[in-house]
Amino acid sequence: MYEPNVVGDWHEYDEHAGLRVRVHRLEAAEPPRGRDDAAVGLTYFSVRVTVENRGARPLGVHVEDGQIDVRVGPDGEGAFIDWRNSQFIEGFDVYPLRRATAVVYAAAPEAALTHVDVQVQLRVDEEWTDRRLWTGGVGVLETTHAATPAAAGQGSLAHQVSAFLKDQTEPGSA
Repeated sequence: MYEPNVVGDWHEYDEHAGLRVRVHRLEAAEPPRGRDDAAVGLTYFSVRVTVENRGARPLGVHVEDGQIDVRVGPDGEGAFIDWRNSQFIEGFDVYPLRRATAVVYAAAPEAALTHVDVQVQLRVDEEWTDRRLWTGGVGVLETTHAATPAAAGQGSLAHQVSAFLKDQTEPGSA
């Protein structure tokens, strides 16, 4: 059985070597150009879709309206997507070791925001990829898979590097 990705997880595409995508930063947010009249009584939120190219050649990426579907609540009702405020990736060449991010503003009843599903279908070099689904919720902390150790205590390498950098930036340090 197909299991959806969790908000924050990367998904790699087999048909495009090095291409990966994730849906992340699902959070309550007001749109930058003001609320749409059709969203009266709804709570706004935003979600980011980031495409990363870890391959050897540039890839032409499209993430536009109609390629992102947002569903909320246990019944999977469609959220209102504010196309005017959203920022898409329209025919952008993502070079190796580079990223491009789309920001989607949507609105739904506040009670339904604990369960949000985002489905994305990329178009890469004029070919459609398979649809992928991410699931999460506004206010639910997304997990991050870091390459560093999970413990950031007093003796950890991350703590030691942080302390070193802090000492280097303090006034009077050489």
